[in-house]
Amino acid sequence: MERIELQKVIKVIYEPKKFIQVLVGPRQVGKTTLVNQLVEKINMPYLFESADAVPASDQVWIEQLWNSVRQMMRDEAQTEYLLVIDEIQKINNWSEIVKRLWDEDVRLGFDIRVILLGSSRLLIQQGLTESLAGRFELTYLGHWSFAEMEKAFGFTAEQYAWFGGYPGSAHLIGDEERWKKYVTDALIETSISKDILMLTRVDKPALMKRLFELGCLYSGQILSYTKIQGQLADAGNTTTLSHYLQLLDTAGLLGGIEKFAADIIRKRSSSPKFQVHNNALISAQHNAFFEEVRQQPAEWGRIVESAIGAHLLNSALVEGYKIFYWRNRNDEVDFVLEKRGRIVGIEVKSAGFVTRTSGMDAFNKMYLPHKTYLVGAGGIPWQEFLKMSPSQLF
Repeated sequence: MERIELQKVIKVIYEPKKFIQVLVGPRQVGKTTLVNQLVEKINMPYLFESADAVPASDQVWIEQLWNSVRQMMRDEAQTEYLLVIDEIQKINNWSEIVKRLWDEDVRLGFDIRVILLGSSRLLIQQGLTESLAGRFELTYLGHWSFAEMEKAFGFTAEQYAWFGGYPGSAHLIGDEERWKKYVTDALIETSISKDILMLTRVDKPALMKRLFELGCLYSGQILSYTKIQGQLADAGNTTTLSHYLQLLDTAGLLGGIEKFAADIIRKRSSSPKFQVHNNALISAQHNAFFEEVRQQPAEWGRIVESAIGAHLLNSALVEGYKIFYWRNRNDEVDFVLEKRGRIVGIEVKSAGFVTRTSGMDAFNKMYLPHKTYLVGAGGIPWQEFLKMSPSQLF
């Protein structure tokens, strides 16, 4: 199946005005597959290499690759060439090297179109803003949506809520024990070890892994950093925990949603609401299996709410809105979306027939949002909501 981002990248590759195309997103969401589909569709010679096995200190590797493309253009009398580098963030100082070589091409007249792939959003964006300002276009390739998993693999909404949006694991759901092991070993462990621990200084890796496990356990729930510390041995300070949560978020694993407030300071000082980027990260570590959890209304309700949250969190990176939660004493709204001054409140109720909640009424009175929505029985069916583009809510 071809993702919609493919056509966007094909279009910009042929535009007269050149920009470095940067595709960034979590591990195993199809970045390499998309580029393989791309090179089959374009009429342009290309070179596709990965830095995955290259030592981080080998800063000459990028320059050698770039020079080999220049030489091939001379030898083959090519006027344009496509260079694709996967896992670019693995090379130290990659952005400065790319900037220098890109600017050299402008002076020397080489028309090399460049696509960079990366799985660490934090490290990629740091390099882009520090060195490549004005020279790049960024495309975020997130976890697969329900609509994509339904079209490609025939997933039901219930299967998507439990098994999540990892296309590489879809064929294993019939053997759930094997599926859990694959997600844990090939996706979770690899993402943490390769996309965080190998690339970023983490003084307490065991603490970060335990924080991830705790965040999955409490996905969709609000925990103060004091309570988080109480759940963790050798927890360190709240600054350390906040930093580790940010690293997990940029790797597409676990986010900490901030509380909605009128001022930024109160937003940033709030207790985080844990939210996984992909529900597979919860289910793979769950002791029970799919059909067992389906028979437990309270637990299944938590899975559904987390699936809604993951959908909103992933879409936010593409559609440009901010996501929060809101709580005031006993009143609460599960998700608050903010975009260009407009505010939308979303409450999720997977069981029972509900049309309003006291939290929605209190939120409406305090903030006068553009709209509020109830997702679940009595409102938008959650299965239908998972197919919606959240931008439509505004």
